Amino acid sequence: MKIVFFSAQPYDNLFFNRYNDTLGFELVFQEVRLTERTINLADGADAVCVFVNDKVTAEVCKELSAKGVKIIALRCAGFNNVDLEAAKANGLRVCRVPAYSPEAVAEHALALILTLNRKTHKAYNRVREQNFSLNGLLGFNLHGKTVGVIGTGNIGKAFCRIMLGMGCKVQAFDLIANKDLEALGVTYHPLTEVFKSDILSLHCPLNNQTAYLINDDTIAMMKKGVMLINTSRGGLVDTKATIKGLKSGQIAYLGIDVYEQEEHLFFRDLSSAVIQDDEIQRLMSFPNVLITAHQAFFTDEALSQIATTTLNNVQQLLKMGNLNNQAALLV
Repeated sequence: MKIVFFSAQPYDNLFFNRYNDTLGFELVFQEVRLTERTINLADGADAVCVFVNDKVTAEVCKELSAKGVKIIALRCAGFNNVDLEAAKANGLRVCRVPAYSPEAVAEHALALILTLNRKTHKAYNRVREQNFSLNGLLGFNLHGKTVGVIGTGNIGKAFCRIMLGMGCKVQAFDLIANKDLEALGVTYHPLTEVFKSDILSLHCPLNNQTAYLINDDTIAMMKKGVMLINTSRGGLVDTKATIKGLKSGQIAYLGIDVYEQEEHLFFRDLSSAVIQDDEIQRLMSFPNVLITAHQAFFTDEALSQIATTTLNNVQQLLKMGNLNNQAALLV
């Protein structure tokens, strides 16, 4: 049985081959993204494995089905890049990795917060240049600050626990309050109240209701000088509105591991290229903005879980037609 991987990186090859020994799939890794123009690379596959920037449109679903592909396996939790209705209509099963080391992403959110606050990235460069001055490196205590968390799924829960451990007051918004978090001291409030936090961290999925959750209107609701962190999906944040918020001082710190136009940038070495995206260039020009290239998931533990879960999903769907892990099955 053959699985063709799209948007494959060297670490995908390493981890999936490591955990394929007992399963014996034929694994083919393609660096290019899955689009209508690259779909011929799926010839002969029983399943395709895709990542966050692959475009599984209605036309792609139709072509995959015509080629005999039976499964679209996402090696990620989000699925906003897949047309689920078209997949179902074309007889394709769709599965994902609903939870892979949520602590990895939550810890990266904390890393962004600490780096922005204590300016350790700037201090590192200064000391390497023999500049031991502290001017311009002033931060603030996280202890006692109010942290707003939007979305308390697996990653949001892990992040709440971390921030409670830092001595922060944690308030959250979700459609359903988590009783375990409430028992730990997390309080649930309307979005308008959560927006008034000192630090705001996004951990919700991207869908029609959450697209551009951060926009001109919601930024105006925020506490002046807010720190905004996004390790979820780039489309949650309106970049133009955020730039205006940074320029006005409404947003004092911005840390993002995702970006709404990241498919043209992330997971590639563009160090010798002229980047045509004016908005990310503008973001990178701010001294109070920290951008990482969708690396929050990038730990040994998370990649191991992604590989084992994805391969087991495909094996179960091909052999049994269903999954033991129903949270992983989308169609």
